[in-house]
Amino acid sequence: MISIDLSGKTALVLGVTNARSLGWSIGEQLIRAGARVAFSYQGERLKADLDKLTAPFEGTWSEQCDVTVEADLTRLFERVRAEFGGVDYIVHSVAFAPRAAMDGRFVDTTPEDWNTALSVSAYSLVSVARHAEPLLREGGSIVTLTYYASQKVVPKYNVMGVAKAALEASTRYLAYELGKKNVRVNAISAGPMRTVAARSIPGFGSMYDKAAGMSMLGRNATQEEVGKLGLFLLSDMASGITGETTYVDAGYNAMGMQLD
Repeated sequence: MISIDLSGKTALVLGVTNARSLGWSIGEQLIRAGARVAFSYQGERLKADLDKLTAPFEGTWSEQCDVTVEADLTRLFERVRAEFGGVDYIVHSVAFAPRAAMDGRFVDTTPEDWNTALSVSAYSLVSVARHAEPLLREGGSIVTLTYYASQKVVPKYNVMGVAKAALEASTRYLAYELGKKNVRVNAISAGPMRTVAARSIPGFGSMYDKAAGMSMLGRNATQEEVGKLGLFLLSDMASGITGETTYVDAGYNAMGMQLD
């Protein structure tokens, strides 16, 4: 049996809110594979929940970071340098759009809501990569999280679908530039998951059930499956994969029609 051993490796996971966060799903897999993992969270209200998650694991630490604030990113990566010396893996699990931009019609999206969604959900990956670049060791890897609404219309996802499309394009451009340093950049497109972010999508419960019924496996993918894919893509097991968006959605994205 081949196992992934990340002993001696270090990782930073950005954007964990609680145990249902996909960032945590990947971070936990990294820890169990032997990596030392640091986490960032947005706002002190989230610190207590994250501390409870990381308490059983030695060598972890966390830092508050709003990815839209340059000073926060600078402080976070200065701590990464101080604690780790460098970093092997980055997990970008950050997204946000104002509720009003998802409740209403897409055509009514305001410039303010557009800029917020694109800045937090897409540009932040570029900002993070820029700060991480001097610290990323050769053979390092970055993974971000996207969703199928980047490719097809998902009602009520609205401007977030545009933001995810921008995120996926950014992944490819970053993969091209960082590839010169043997650093890989990939995106995971997870199916519907019961995360904090998902609760902000109007009608998510119905979407979740329909996706399960239409998928090839007759169910939704699990958070553990997302975590395992993240572990694979970050590790040397995926050393030839970069600039890709990989789906973990029980085959939903490949379906064109359901006859039953």
